[in-house]
Order: sequence, then C-alpha cells, then structure tokens
Amino acid sequence: MNPKFCVVSDGSCDLPEQMIREYDVDIVHFLVSFDGKNYKREAVDIDLKDFYQHMIDDPDTIPKTAAPSPEDFYTVFERRAKEGLDILCVCISTKLSSSTQSALIAKEMLAEHYPDIRVVVLDSLCATLMQAVYVLEVCRMRDVGCSLDQTVKTMAELGKTARILFTVGDLHYLQKGGRIGKVTSIAGTLLNVKPLITLQDGEIHSSGIKRGRGKSLSGIIELLIDYLKEYGCTLEDCNIIIGYCHDYEEACRFQRMTQERLEAVFGVQISVPICPIGATIGVHAGPYSIGYGVIKRSDRV
Repeated sequence: MNPKFCVVSDGSCDLPEQMIREYDVDIVHFLVSFDGKNYKREAVDIDLKDFYQHMIDDPDTIPKTAAPSPEDFYTVFERRAKEGLDILCVCISTKLSSSTQSALIAKEMLAEHYPDIRVVVLDSLCATLMQAVYVLEVCRMRDVGCSLDQTVKTMAELGKTARILFTVGDLHYLQKGGRIGKVTSIAGTLLNVKPLITLQDGEIHSSGIKRGRGKSLSGIIELLIDYLKEYGCTLEDCNIIIGYCHDYEEACRFQRMTQERLEAVFGVQISVPICPIGATIGVHAGPYSIGYGVIKRSDRV
C-alpha cells in the first residue's frame, strides 16, 4: 500500500536506527557540543555511548544542544517532496526547544518550490521517549491508511495521554540546568534523594522523591501503573517504551522489573522494548536517567 503521507521527526524522538528504518521515519538531527563552539549531530557525528562517557569522565563540563536549522529540515522535506508525498513533521515541545520554529520556516521555503505538497508541522508537546511513542503511533495510523487530516485530528486528542515517567542518577545536571537550586542539589546528594519526574503537556512536573536508586526505579514503575489505572487502560491499550542513557545492563534489569510487576498487577505478560535516550534530554537529566515513554493507542481509545 502506498502511504498517503510521510513522517518526519526531529532527533528528540530518540528512536533507534532499526525502528527508524522499520517505520520509515526521516530524522532531522539535533546538534551537541562540549565546548560551545564545535557542534556535532547526535547519534551521527558523535556516538551516544561516547557522548555519555564524556559526561561521566568530565562532569563539570555541561554539554549544550542546538536545534536543527531550517535548512536541515528543508533538505529532508525536499527529498520527500520530490517523491510527491505530503509531509507530517513531529517536533519536540516548543516549551523546550525552537525546533518547531525551524520546521515552520522550512515549510514556507518548500512552498515556494513545491506548492502542491502539504506540510503539517506538529508541536507534539513531547520529548525523547514520549515523542518516540507519539511518532510510532503516527506511523501506525499512516500504515493502516489514515489520511493526513485524520491523523492530525486524532493526535491532537491522543497527545494529551502522552507521558515521560523517569528518574535521574543525581541532581547535578538538573541543578546546572537551573531546574533546581544549588542548596537543594547538595542536600539531595547528601541524602541520596532521587526525584520522580513526569513530563506532561511539554512541562516537567515533580511526582515525588525516593531515597536510593532501587526505590526510585520501583517508584517510576508505580507511576506507570497509576497512569494505566487512571486512564482505565489494559497493557494492550498503550505503547510503552523504556529509555536509558548510559547503563544498558541496568536498563535490562529495569525491563525485567517492569515486566514482572506489570504481570503481577494486570495478569498479562508484555514485552517492553528498550531505547537509548539521546543527547537532547540527556544534557539536562544526566547520564543515569531512566524511565518510560507511554501513550494510548488510537485504535484502543
């Protein structure tokens, strides 16, 4: 079946290369720099493992990210326009980045040369894992034959159910990024406090604190269970992804914890995939962030 439109996303969606190919998503990459001068495309010019290892080896140097330029988006848009495909572009929340603005400029640029090609740019109000499940749901709708208008209308409602539920290794990067004060950061480090954090509607919210890594991991599992119960969801009603930054072995242990706990609560076995969290969010949350992206499926609403 020929698709009715193509799907483009900025690199904040953090989909691994295998999924990008499988779901035919075009990615416009963010840039990252450790010196504020030399910027590289994340996951292309700099490997994520090397990026996080650099953060661990030099914790006093906080890397910076830059949104894709309009020209970056235009290059991808033009390639798809030449195929005669309309374009649905999913961007990170405008509350977190200027990526959407770059995509809108690229849309105007494309209209000058390809006036018959429709481009819809969506502010997903998402980031990283949350954006990943959002993009995957867009792809699922495209692949079952939904029109561009149908997909945009459905995602306007479905996006309200998207969440990131996560915790961090320590408060160092949140403090450096201005999310919390220095005194709070020091106190949290001394007390081994780990925050539970929710990203909803493009904004970060506190969802509690736990003392110690083990309790914080259990805490975000309970946040996921609370989410499922709040929306009256079965496990089959949602797309769920586990995301991690540096420690893949911990992510695998967390995957087992998740699946065992969900089976105990809902009586159903489920496989929850693991995806790396990219630099766009990693610079703010640190190399030991871990958690979930979740969204309701449009065909299960």
